[in-house]
Amino acid sequence: MAGILIVEDAEELRKLIVDFFERKGMHLIDTASDGYAGEELIRKKDYDLAILDIMLPGPSGLDLCKLLRSKSNCPIIFLTALGSEESILKGYGIGADEYMVKPVSLNVLYAKCLAIMARAGVAMQEDRVLECGGIKMFERRMEVRVGNEEIRLAPKEYLLLRTLLENKGNVLDRNRLLDLVWGEDFDGIDRVVDNHVKKLRQKLGEEGAHIKTVIGGGYKLS
Repeated sequence: MAGILIVEDAEELRKLIVDFFERKGMHLIDTASDGYAGEELIRKKDYDLAILDIMLPGPSGLDLCKLLRSKSNCPIIFLTALGSEESILKGYGIGADEYMVKPVSLNVLYAKCLAIMARAGVAMQEDRVLECGGIKMFERRMEVRVGNEEIRLAPKEYLLLRTLLENKGNVLDRNRLLDLVWGEDFDGIDRVVDNHVKKLRQKLGEEGAHIKTVIGGGYKLS
């Protein structure tokens, strides 16, 4: 499962949706509070579903819908205060799968998402499990376990571990890890990688020894 994108500038509503969906078991959720951040996420990643407000700072939800349609058939739901017939027809006309006018019930929104994702075949996908030694990552649930214990990781620690698991046995230098985890536009120093690896090893306990330092190369999981 590639996950869900929510672009909504109302912080309270955005958090309510995320919290509700996570309680229902949907954990792969990216959010953006304006069109610029939404555009950046769309260009970098693929999604199983997008929930877009229309009136946003920067590029509008309509612009984001067009961008999504230019690269994928990702199901799109407009969640907006614009309820005129003209707005609704325009939304469907540029490729939306569903158009919902605020305020909405979170239960209804969730049910709409499930129905659309099922039609797209997303709901049939099983949770991918990435493993190394006693480390298990359940990707759909965004859950990491060492043995029977769940390990709480910060977002970048989780992304770092997932990247290492996906490239198990391969050496990834610091610059490559910066690109994959922090993004190509990150302008910090590569020491941030070392600091996060140190924290990740500590949280993984004895299993942290699977993260190997390659002198002059970077890191690998083995």
